[in-house]
Amino acid sequence: MPAVIISHAVWVYHVFSSSLRDVELIMAERGITVPYERIRCWCRKFGSQIARKLRRSRPKPDYTWHLDEGFCASTACCTTSGAPWTSTAWCWTQDRRNGSAAKRFFKRLLSGFKYKPRRLVTDGLKSYGVAQRELLPNVRHRSSRYLNNQTENSHRPTRRRERQMKSFKSAEQAQRFLSAHSMICGHFRPRRDLMTASEYQRTRTKAFQIWQQETCAEAAP
Repeated sequence: MPAVIISHAVWVYHVFSSSLRDVELIMAERGITVPYERIRCWCRKFGSQIARKLRRSRPKPDYTWHLDEGFCASTACCTTSGAPWTSTAWCWTQDRRNGSAAKRFFKRLLSGFKYKPRRLVTDGLKSYGVAQRELLPNVRHRSSRYLNNQTENSHRPTRRRERQMKSFKSAEQAQRFLSAHSMICGHFRPRRDLMTASEYQRTRTKAFQIWQQETCAEAAP
């Protein structure tokens, strides 16, 4: 199957919160007959690959990192952590939200960068303070339920998808899906409320250019 068809199916699935059957119908309207189970395989195989490429193309984050956690009730004890960009750029599922889990997440996050932040902004969860004092003792830590609203809002697409999918069946499925979804959806969802119309149009055009470059696909007709 041509790369443009596969990338378009993955794009529709993640950006518009469409179900696999919705994507099958959209592709059929364009004259492309492909069963939803094959689309599932495409999203599972290529979604994570595309997300990794998009992550490499992201600009270097600044020295203030906003971190947040969320509880996925459908997996009983699956948590997701936010990351240092406006949209969620790193997501990792764990079965606890205690100090040990926070330290594991900090180590995983820091391993991907060659520098440390100067300031951390989190909500009131005490686990972040445990990890910060041990791993980043010289970094300023601001903890408040009100300072992190921006990152809290970045979880909304995840919540919508969790409801639509009628739960994640396991922590492994949540990790696999959210790692791709958070990056692909966030790539096309900038903070539009902070942009003028012309700035948003330029950002959108650049997002499509990067997508086509990283997926090796021409623009869909």
